[in-house]
Amino acid sequence: MLRVLQSCVGIALAGSFAHAQLISRQVPPSDAVERGQKQFVVQCGSCHGANARGDDNGPDLVRSEIVLDDEQGNLIGPVVRKGRPNEGMPAFDRLAYSDGRCYGMKQADLQKLGSLPDPAATLQAREIDQVADFLFAKVVGQGPMDRAKCIEYWGSDVEACHEFPK
Repeated sequence: MLRVLQSCVGIALAGSFAHAQLISRQVPPSDAVERGQKQFVVQCGSCHGANARGDDNGPDLVRSEIVLDDEQGNLIGPVVRKGRPNEGMPAFDRLAYSDGRCYGMKQADLQKLGSLPDPAATLQAREIDQVADFLFAKVVGQGPMDRAKCIEYWGSDVEACHEFPK
């Protein structure tokens, strides 16, 4: 019985430690978050929705395993740079498929897959980092959207928040 109890305590502590790691991310600077939000809305919002909760064109990033498992942009950044050729996500690195650095593929390989949509514009490395900062600060772990969260997200009671009850 004591061993079973010790095992349960060990599992509980391990679970608590894993949760503590998830919420121990360094809070990004607010100016980087703001710039990242602007980049996200312009570059990613048409597929993922302006609040990252997805729509008919792209998946919900709030529940994305890549976003949830990312510690410091080491998972999100590569996906934004390289895109996801088999899922229709464009690459935001303008040279992504010029030399085989992304998934070992070149532009000709993409043509065989039916090509990859072009992004509205490419992003510089620091802009990709800012998008990741925004996702960490405003999206990951925030739960379902309501009016108060919408106002906090946008910084004011914008029209997008009017769909939520007061």
